[in-house]
Amino acid sequence: MNQPAEGATEAAAMAAESVACQSHPRQQLAAELRRLRDMAGISGRELAKRVGISQSTLSRIEAGRVVPPLPQVLEWAEAVGAEGDTRDLLRSLTEAAHSPEVQDWASSLAERPHLQDDVRAFEQDAHLVRNFQPALVPGLLQTADYARRVFATFDPPYAPDALAAALAARLDRQRVLYDPAKRFEFLITEAALRFRPGPHRILLAQLDRIISIETLDTVTIGVIPQDIEASTTIPHGFVIYENEDHALASAEPIPGNMVTRGPELVDAHRRRWVALSRMALFDNDARVFLAELRDEIQRITTN
Repeated sequence: MNQPAEGATEAAAMAAESVACQSHPRQQLAAELRRLRDMAGISGRELAKRVGISQSTLSRIEAGRVVPPLPQVLEWAEAVGAEGDTRDLLRSLTEAAHSPEVQDWASSLAERPHLQDDVRAFEQDAHLVRNFQPALVPGLLQTADYARRVFATFDPPYAPDALAAALAARLDRQRVLYDPAKRFEFLITEAALRFRPGPHRILLAQLDRIISIETLDTVTIGVIPQDIEASTTIPHGFVIYENEDHALASAEPIPGNMVTRGPELVDAHRRRWVALSRMALFDNDARVFLAELRDEIQRITTN
């Protein structure tokens, strides 16, 4: 009578050892969910039907690109006949996978020349990107000269070859703005618009770029004036990436990056986005503001 329980415990222990080699709980959870489906001999199409999700969502979950909520994980466990110890493992992995992932820039850049491909993956996977920046122009809107000078201020500094590679990758990322299947919303503070990483001509060209991009059907730009009464306080920038079956938020509260896939934390970022939007100028008001700021900078350069 005890043999099945002992076997289940042993299987769960082996599973825990197997997934432990994965780099992050999100990948561990993905590997374990796929292992359980394979062991149960259930096709992805059939399991998706049992759990009540699309087959594409199931594929994203098994690839570690989507972190399912705990009720969905428990439905998955029920569908594949997982035992109690395995369910406990899944619960622990799910809770850990929803915790923020902190990426230290210095450590990451020690292993590769730049991190632009990480951001590109988020942008390519999302159908709606909401980007708030309080300190400088968002990367997707930056001119080449502005971006180069921003990269040149990084600590630790880029090596010359790495800086060139990062710049090329950032500019290549900007092609996504022209994808008609996507939407991009930007909220930029006046302080960020006035941030000048070089001569005034750099800022003039950057403002012209923003004014031009604002005309795209895929892009909405909101400007938050310095003299507006604040309805919320956000000390750092963040980006929300939305898709039909998942969402994540990326913030920069430290010299690095923090990515969260937990629904509660993503919702917290959404609420802050709504509060910030109430402070912003849009459409013609934003265009007038940008034009007046450009004219002000132009007068400085000619005096």
